[in-house]
Amino acid sequence: MMLSKRLAAECIGTFWLVLGGCGSAVLAAAFPDVGIGLLGVALAFGLTVLTMAFAIGHISGCHLNPAVTAGLVAGKRFPANEAIPYIIAQVVGAVIAGGVLYLIASGKDGFSTAGGFASNGYAEHSPGQYSLLACLVSEVVMTFMFLFVIMGATDKRAPAGFAPIAIGLCLTLIHLISIPVTNTSVNPARSTGVAVYVGGWALVQLWAFWVAPIVGGILGGIGYRAIAEDAK
Repeated sequence: MMLSKRLAAECIGTFWLVLGGCGSAVLAAAFPDVGIGLLGVALAFGLTVLTMAFAIGHISGCHLNPAVTAGLVAGKRFPANEAIPYIIAQVVGAVIAGGVLYLIASGKDGFSTAGGFASNGYAEHSPGQYSLLACLVSEVVMTFMFLFVIMGATDKRAPAGFAPIAIGLCLTLIHLISIPVTNTSVNPARSTGVAVYVGGWALVQLWAFWVAPIVGGILGGIGYRAIAEDAK
């Protein structure tokens, strides 16, 4: 498959992840009487990955996430020379999705990004007021486990056809655990896609949601590869 087509797929896929996941948080989480809450937002993020994995997994691999791309490079599942184009496509898709979400959300009287606009944060901007250290540990560990599941579910020895389900459910579980801590990133593109519209503190703290997920992703890719090689 041509690189340009794979990049287009990554852009569209990441657009869907941010619009579906962050959109559920901004538009539906606390909607009067029928708000979907934390459980609904967690499920929404998982569903975006599950649906796109079936839709574009055979085109681009459905990374949708710079940390996943970095982890797959570290795990020897993806060529390093294609990582930067993939990451750029993912960020572009995320920022476009953030813009669409902003246009929709701002159509309601009283809308303001002061509520966070689903941005990730630490310390006073953590939903549960968790410290920077706690937030970094959470993001590293959660992304490590995400890559571990991705690597395992897509291993040639794993049951065929079920990888999207395992990966989508893993992302749902990750959100159930860590939304109170950081609002759950595990994805630098997702974090960037909404932070650029909030500005201020969201951009100041954005570094953490690039560094920690990428570190966790790389460790996850290396960790699974080490175990998988021992198992052969």
